[in-house]
Amino acid sequence: MKIAFDPDVIRYLSITDMVHKISEMGFKYIEQSPHPQILPFYKHPKASKEIIAEYKKALKETGVSISSMIPIYNWSGPEEERRQAAVKNWKRAIEIAVELDVNVMNTELAGDPHQPVICEEMFYKSMEELLPIFEREGIRLDIQSHPYDFCENGNETVDIVKSFRSNHVKYLYCAAHTFFYDNGAGDVAGMLDYAGDDLSHVIIADTLNQTKNCRYIVNPPGVSATVHQHVGLGEGDVNFDAFFQKLREMKFAQRDDTIASVSLFGFPEKMAYQGPETLARIKKELL
Repeated sequence: MKIAFDPDVIRYLSITDMVHKISEMGFKYIEQSPHPQILPFYKHPKASKEIIAEYKKALKETGVSISSMIPIYNWSGPEEERRQAAVKNWKRAIEIAVELDVNVMNTELAGDPHQPVICEEMFYKSMEELLPIFEREGIRLDIQSHPYDFCENGNETVDIVKSFRSNHVKYLYCAAHTFFYDNGAGDVAGMLDYAGDDLSHVIIADTLNQTKNCRYIVNPPGVSATVHQHVGLGEGDVNFDAFFQKLREMKFAQRDDTIASVSLFGFPEKMAYQGPETLARIKKELL
């Protein structure tokens, strides 16, 4: 198992400083999330020759490696023109991953929860075009459902992943999305069990249960939106004792192909201690 750090919370740093900061916190791997100079959210990849060279130099200086890259595109949106643009972006992102010697990419289902059938059709249409490229390049695609995707349910997303019957498509469980996955029940162990051997990737961060009455107050009432956090372990409602216990039972950390990514957002001032603390907790629980 590789333990990685998602640098979204420190993406205000230069590429070089970002990599060095992650190394200073004790991490050996980076899960490169959308970054304005590399893979911006929803837009065409921007990684220039200069940025790639700077990134490789920083990796060499620190001994850090990239475990995985996260492109986020609306490849399942209901509009065909936008879907085609997203697939084009994906193809360029795959080229960048190959250039950086990355063999895992992870992403979200995306789309629109109000048009789930159309969006699922668009998603499969995009995958029909992209899966042969992933297989050709030897890249594994780890898929999660994200709040406000066309599918938010965890077990249903597992079924979607399994439907491809490909060793290059696996399931990602994000702890910070736990209460979206099963409508607030928070049955972490049950959902991990359901994923079984297709679970190859976990994202570790806490969150509050958004289904609790008045946990969040959003105006105007009834607005179409979702709210969640990626906060430090113990600051939310996720049952991490059950989470780590189930991963131990599944021998998740004993597999060479698995990734556990620390993905804490919103509080860059806490990273100097929360990053190392979370790394130490993962090592204690799983290694």
